[in-house]
Amino acid sequence: MSRLLAADDIDAAIEAGLMGFAPCPACDPVVVARVAAEQKRLATAWAARDRYLARKARLARRAEEREARRASSLPERKSALPAAAAAILARAKAKAAERTKR
Repeated sequence: MSRLLAADDIDAAIEAGLMGFAPCPACDPVVVARVAAEQKRLATAWAARDRYLARKARLARRAEEREARRASSLPERKSALPAAAAAILARAKAKAAERTKR
């Protein structure tokens, strides 16, 4: 494990059991200190990643809830114009569109 850390091969050290390493009385104190420091660094990084992912999921959930509230609170939009006025306006728009085509 010490050789993997010295070679900066953290992935291989993790696969070799870095996080489960428990020092023995015969272990070199310098190596034990390095392994303990790396364990602490990784644990801190993983905890930060977990907090980030939880926050991201929480924000996404809140955004979905907010959109659902907005969608359900919007009334159906009816035309502000009476039916006859809307028909007149539609004919006028059609005539204007015809004129611009010419």
